[in-house]
Amino acid sequence: MSFGPPPSMYTQSALSAETGQKKRRRRQLLGLVSAVLVAALGVGGWLLWGAGGGSAASGDKAQDARGQGRLDVRQTVEKRPAATAGAMAFRFSEDGMVPGERTEMPGMWATDKILAKGINRTVAGYRLGTDAAVGDEAWKLRLGGPICGTTQHVNGENRTAVLFRASEEKDALCNHVAFVDLDQGQKVWEAEFPVSELGVGDGTPEDSTFQDQPGITLARATVVVTWGGGTDAYDMDRGTLRWRVKSPASDVCEHNGAAGGTAVLVRLSCWTDPEATSGSFDSITYKVRKLDLQTGATKWTYSVAKGVREIRLLSSDPAVIATAAGEVGITDLISLDEKGKYRTTIRLGSGGYVVECKDEVDFLAAEDCPTMVVGAGQVFVMSKEQGTLVNNSNWIVGFDLTSGNTVKKFESGRNALIRPLRMSGDQLLALRESSDHISPNGLVSLDPNTGEETPYLYFDLPSEGWPLTSAELSDIVVQNGRIFFGSRAAEGPTEGKAWIWLVVGIESDTVKKP
Repeated sequence: MSFGPPPSMYTQSALSAETGQKKRRRRQLLGLVSAVLVAALGVGGWLLWGAGGGSAASGDKAQDARGQGRLDVRQTVEKRPAATAGAMAFRFSEDGMVPGERTEMPGMWATDKILAKGINRTVAGYRLGTDAAVGDEAWKLRLGGPICGTTQHVNGENRTAVLFRASEEKDALCNHVAFVDLDQGQKVWEAEFPVSELGVGDGTPEDSTFQDQPGITLARATVVVTWGGGTDAYDMDRGTLRWRVKSPASDVCEHNGAAGGTAVLVRLSCWTDPEATSGSFDSITYKVRKLDLQTGATKWTYSVAKGVREIRLLSSDPAVIATAAGEVGITDLISLDEKGKYRTTIRLGSGGYVVECKDEVDFLAAEDCPTMVVGAGQVFVMSKEQGTLVNNSNWIVGFDLTSGNTVKKFESGRNALIRPLRMSGDQLLALRESSDHISPNGLVSLDPNTGEETPYLYFDLPSEGWPLTSAELSDIVVQNGRIFFGSRAAEGPTEGKAWIWLVVGIESDTVKKP
């Protein structure tokens, strides 16, 4: 069984390699995970987490969607597990890859039953509680071409959207959108949207080389696609076009990326010189526009100062923009009020913070900056690590969105790094990543008001799983009491063959197995 081009480990020969010896290796390694965790707890787990390993406090909030409907963008509140000792909840791995092989794996989403992963031109769903390889899918949805755009957003009934190319050809246009049910593995609907030539104006380029890169996000009851020449909004239930917005002829701007959630912001790249190309930074300025979800009408427009080379949309509500004033990456964060008026600037130009956003070379990701999280009236930023490769540390700093002042600072402690993941209600979920691999990794909840830290899970991984914790190479999803780490691409070893972990999930060891 093959996932289709480009050539990769997803071939029939790879499937036939699933021998009894490989299955024995898997069982042995699962045993090793437990052994490593026991060792970690014995060496440092109790010292690191204190008395937090007991049952959940009675005051913990139950996991829910906070009154959300099925068409709202999912914002679940995680419940503290009954016990914080972690165990393997899921794994997807492959041991048939050879040097030079590479398969794109864009997008990862989780429900209470399924872990779904984009794999070239397929969205594949795997049942939780399994140790999966190719061929073990609970469902597999094959698209008309390779996936070329994803969003991390999922709605209240566990559906999300992906962009895909018109065919299997390398230079096929990225001009199709599909809305996918993650529990059932069904394509609810698909639609074709326009293309725009790279730069300014509409067109019908012969291949994707000259196509504006489209982007995708979700807001309430709406799938939003930016395609250069405009922005389209599709009804979640029916897939019908609700509205299409284009820039007027007098406004030489292209729509390249949006932020969703409870509102929609669109990023506009504008040219002061109509003859300029998209690669001419001196003639580019940026605007951020908030659109009405029902009509597409402009609610407000914020013009970014000249000289900014790039912007990202960290949050739509409240509106927070990350800007790059030079060639060294993100330098400032700008907070806007509900009317799009400037509130404050948080300056990050000193180089003390990790403000990386996902690369947009292959997939437009205007709102995907995994080292920064907005919530509880603050923006949380991860600092750079201090110390040596092993004896290191860092912190998460919370900045007030009204004043720009520092509010809270969460320390990682020695031999660890701490990284913000997402909001869970008014609490910040963060990953404590072990540097010495003696003390365990941890999923923790941080209170932005009191500074209190509550442990949710602690766990360790064998060396095969260490690369998956990289923010640069992997996606990290916390959902329904589990934390998942998934690679964005499957790559063969430098030589010979290697057993490669592609996704791993951790849950409390008190969870009942099916």
